[in-house]
Formats: sequence, structure tokens, C-alpha cells
Amino acid sequence: MRFKGLDLNLLVVLDALLSERGLTAAARRINLSQPAMSAAVARLRDYFHDELFTMSGRERILTPRATALAPAVRDALLHIQSSIMSSDPFNPARSDRRFRIIISDFATLVFFEKVVERVAREAPAVTFELLPLDDSPDELLRRGDVDFLIIPDVAMSNSHPRVALFYERLVCVGCAANKQLPRQLTFERYMSMRHVCVRFGRLMKPSLEEGFLLEHGLKRRVEVVVQGFSMIPPMVSGTARIATVPLRLVKHFEKTFPLQVVELPLPLPGFTEAAQWPALHNSDPATIWMREIMVQEASRMSAPLMPGDAPGAPGFTPAVTTPSHVLCQE
Repeated sequence: MRFKGLDLNLLVVLDALLSERGLTAAARRINLSQPAMSAAVARLRDYFHDELFTMSGRERILTPRATALAPAVRDALLHIQSSIMSSDPFNPARSDRRFRIIISDFATLVFFEKVVERVAREAPAVTFELLPLDDSPDELLRRGDVDFLIIPDVAMSNSHPRVALFYERLVCVGCAANKQLPRQLTFERYMSMRHVCVRFGRLMKPSLEEGFLLEHGLKRRVEVVVQGFSMIPPMVSGTARIATVPLRLVKHFEKTFPLQVVELPLPLPGFTEAAQWPALHNSDPATIWMREIMVQEASRMSAPLMPGDAPGAPGFTPAVTTPSHVLCQE
């Protein structure tokens, strides 16, 4: 089909090319043969009177014209998908939808595995692709390249809708045999001890507690840097190192690692783990179904307790559960 001389099928080709930056990967993404892909690229270059990309060594560099086209092409395709193609009723039991979700290992272990188990019962053909934390998640949401982003809400932009899932707080953890870790940990002792810390993505973005310390010009003794929270327990086990982790993660690992947990001597509030999705998917029936599942499973989570805690005791904070209809877009 042509629109003002442009074969609209070529927009799909262009979008794949601009996203993948490679002919082979782009052809694979849209199920085209290499000759067909090359022919489509030639037609695109002819229509736009632009090379669209040039080669610099092995790297494919987009021309200014292609860079300008990328968001408009992606937005047009997403509008078509959300407004026209997604109008049919969604039947989970018959769907083979694959959800691409950016999520930390912490949220995967303490929360999302329950979602996967439930979906396997209710929608056995639905699958998931869980992706590591990205340096530019907002761009992936804008392009519709991922279906959900599950991170603390304080790290989310205001460009897309979100829903709260559960409340979490940070604690200090060390090996159960670590005699240097007192039950009442002072700030001075915390700063002087050897630490394991998490940093995320290619840019090595700091975790919440490290960001807090950096804002105040403070630097602790970091001995080991890891890519995910699940790597912390083996890095503190049998050592004098300590780490700052979500309390639920300690509870998850305490059966397999000899750990002790103490209150964190930093004035850091807890945080709310939330789910965010592309604004253009807000009315997508499959997206609505999945976020309802996530909210329902989050509502079943109980707040983890520190040793000696009891509901109503000082320091005890119940899990935040948000009704499925309470959606926030700022």
C-alpha cells in the first residue's frame, strides 16, 4: 500500500533498521531475507534521497536525516498498533504474547517469580523476556521496545503511567560469623567497614544508598562492585564485608547463606517498587491484564520483619498495596 508515493510496508523495515543498526539483525527481526532487506533499504534511500546510514569501521552510523526520522516512525507504528491492531479482545488462555520487562534481580527473586508462576497457570502460552537494567529505559519505553519497567518509583520519569507494587526498605547485611558487625551499627562504623555495592548498567549507576552518600560528599570503602543484588550474599559470606540490600532479599537468601542483618545507620526512607509501561500501551488489553496480575500478586506480599520486629512496633512499615485502579501518570 502506498501513501503519497511511500510504500507503508517500508516503515516497518525502516523502524527495524533504525532500532537494530544492522541489516542482518533488522532482517531477522521482521522475518525478511537478506536480499529482500537490501532491496527495501535501497528503496528507502531512493524515497528519502538520503543514505540513512554510513559505515565507520564496523559501526553503522545514522545520518542526521535517519536520526530525525526514528522517533516519528516508531510513534506512527505504535499508534497503529495501539489504536487499530489492539482492538480485539485479549484472551490470556489463548494468547502467545511475549512480555519484555526491564527488572532487577532483586524484584525478580522476591516478586516476579510469583507472577511468572501464576501466568503459567492462567496463560500457558504467554512468555517473558526479562532484561537487565538499562541506561536509557525511558527511551525504550517511548519506542515501545519494552512492555514494562519495574524499578523504584523514585527512579522513574514522569513521561509514562505507573502503578505502585510494594514497599521495601534497605538494611545492612553481613556474614553471620562477622564479629566486626555489631547489632547496633553506628554511622562511623558503617563507613569504616569494607563494603560490597551494586552499580547498574554500562554507566555503572549507583544504588540508592551510594547515591545518598555521594550527594553528601561521603565515600565509603568499597571493596567489591557487583552487577546485581543476588551477587552480594556470596561476596559477604565468610568475610568481614558488609552490604546494603533490600530486606526482602536477605529473607530470600538467609536459608542458603549464613547472614545477619542490622538496621542501616543512614537516614534513608524506604522505597516503593513500581511498574511503568509505555503511555501508548495504556489501553492495550494485554498490558492491562498483565499489570492487574502484577498488582494482585504484589497485594499478597507481606512486609518482611527485622529480628525482634512485630506489626505495630517502631520501625515496622507495612507493605504498600495499591488497588489496581489507582494508576499514576504525572
